[in-house]
Amino acid sequence: MEQNVKTNWAQFIPLVTVFFFWGFVAASNDILIPVFKEAFKLSQSESQLVSLAFYIAYTVGSLIYIGISALMKTDLINKIGYKNSLALGLVISAVGTLLFYPAANTGSFPLMLSGLFIVALGFSLQQTVANPLAIALGPINTGSQRLTLAGGINNLGTTIGPLIVSFAIFGTAVSENTTLDIQSVKIPYLILGAAFLAVAIFLKFSALPDKPALTEAAEEDSNHKGSALKYPQLVLGMIAIFVYVGVEVSTASNLPDYMKHKLGFETKEIAPYISLYWASMMIGRWTGAVEAFTDNVSLRKILRFIAPYFAFGVFLLVNAVAKHDLAPFYIYALIIFVLIIADILSKGNPARMLMIFSVIGIVALLTGMFTKGMVSVYAFTSVGLFCSTLWPCIFTLAVSGLGKNTSQGSSYLIMMIMGGGIISWLQGYVSEYTGIQYSYVIGILCFAYLVFYALRASSILKAQGINFDQKVSGGH
Repeated sequence: MEQNVKTNWAQFIPLVTVFFFWGFVAASNDILIPVFKEAFKLSQSESQLVSLAFYIAYTVGSLIYIGISALMKTDLINKIGYKNSLALGLVISAVGTLLFYPAANTGSFPLMLSGLFIVALGFSLQQTVANPLAIALGPINTGSQRLTLAGGINNLGTTIGPLIVSFAIFGTAVSENTTLDIQSVKIPYLILGAAFLAVAIFLKFSALPDKPALTEAAEEDSNHKGSALKYPQLVLGMIAIFVYVGVEVSTASNLPDYMKHKLGFETKEIAPYISLYWASMMIGRWTGAVEAFTDNVSLRKILRFIAPYFAFGVFLLVNAVAKHDLAPFYIYALIIFVLIIADILSKGNPARMLMIFSVIGIVALLTGMFTKGMVSVYAFTSVGLFCSTLWPCIFTLAVSGLGKNTSQGSSYLIMMIMGGGIISWLQGYVSEYTGIQYSYVIGILCFAYLVFYALRASSILKAQGINFDQKVSGGH
């Protein structure tokens, strides 16, 4: 691998626009859940159909992609090109946003779910293309950091999304009128659809490669097992992606119900805390992305402390503009310091980072389950910090050593994003028997599997001669 390869920022920056969209819509779902629950008189498990419809679409999209590729006897994305695939995915998502108009006018919950499903169907194709493309636009040894940075842009969308959708539904926070008008949902999603189409056109005529160098190199690799599913690190990694996305999404999507019914918050008051949860993802990912910017070890150490608090400042600024009271959030700076220490201890090893962050995630959920008031809210919210860099950790461990089967393995991993919907629904179902606070035991089980995967994958890869302590210098 050539050492003088530089990250192509001119191509990378427009690419991450789609990462922003994914975050905006995914986090906005956490506002739609309590809104739909009240407007359509749903149970907690029924309200989680929002998450289920959205995340199951990733699996359906992956299966469609695999099926079409099989019928064509060639890889669909390689056939039409990465750039065209991204544009197509954006157009599909735009079609989904159009359904919000008739759904809002008729007050149809199933039609709302159908719109979200089609939006996510487009996201499935976008994710399959954009993740390996982000890795390919520069040196391979900083590919995971670019993916982490792209995730940080994703979480800029997750930070802003809940606030904009909440404002569209409830207006200003000072109003005492909490009557829900379901028709207010359609405007932000129609605007979003227009943005999808605009970016699709922009990317179509951009300098993004139709076939990245990483794909071409993979085709020349003849040392492979024929199927990605023959690699244990991938098969176990598919389960890891399933439970990781599950705990990430379910923690946030069940938080509004906990805050409303256990702590007495009104639905319109919850948006800043959902924003903080997804901002926590941004904080952690901006911290984990510092190596993508510089090879200077001393500068990395400085940025490791500056990046998370800068991201926290973005969250505070956005909420200040939205005229939310910032006083409850300042203490969160202490929890961010725990993230920084955990990041340093990981030393850039994805298996070690996965294990450390998952253990702290278990501690955070236990704290949330067995404390009261704002302490429990901060504990549940901090799960976002410790989920923040797990995607690139799992992704890296799962596809390492796959060679020519890397793109196939990537599509299988994207398929498992459905865990976000299934685990959210499962926690909602369990909450009807245990109460919402103790239902977070589901998240603890998810993190426990991730600890197991970190240990097992590290052992498997070492047996294959892949040692991340040797490949990665410096901390994440």
